[in-house]
Amino acid sequence: METVERLIRSTQDLLWERGYVGTSPKAIQRAADAGQGSMYHHFSGKAQLAKAAIERSGVELREAAEEQFSGSGTATERISRYLERDRDVLRGCRIGRLTADPDVMADSELRAPIAETFLWLRARLAEIIAEGKRTGEYPDAIDPERTAATIAAVLQGGYVLARAAGSDEPFELAVRGLIDLLPEATK
Repeated sequence: METVERLIRSTQDLLWERGYVGTSPKAIQRAADAGQGSMYHHFSGKAQLAKAAIERSGVELREAAEEQFSGSGTATERISRYLERDRDVLRGCRIGRLTADPDVMADSELRAPIAETFLWLRARLAEIIAEGKRTGEYPDAIDPERTAATIAAVLQGGYVLARAAGSDEPFELAVRGLIDLLPEATK
């Protein structure tokens, strides 16, 4: 694997595990098996590398979600597949966890790819819900944007509840509860 790729991957993992402050340049270099010169040859510093890592995490989240969203099936089936996909629940969402990091949130450059990723997710969910309205799966009264925001909030909240409990169970309950509610929207 090329040095730049190792640096970005290592930074992704360290940000997920330790947050921004806990991710030191030395830790990145050690995890990437790269020297200080290599890191600073490719990136001006930790912030630029962190931004590249956050952007990559956002792209990966979108690609993984799109696998379920673009597949066959009804809107409810595609949303359910997205909600039920395999996740490392106790580690939390690579993107969502960064919203609790005050240093990331205070830096508009680091915050931007996080906001863009969640904006994409909500918009994509809203598209699928609107499609469900057009096909008659969902009633005209359902608001795609509000429903999409609710789905994203339940998912992210499920991660928080699971991490607090030290168990996947609260996440699974939240996801199952949401999936149980989706067919209710069709009534």
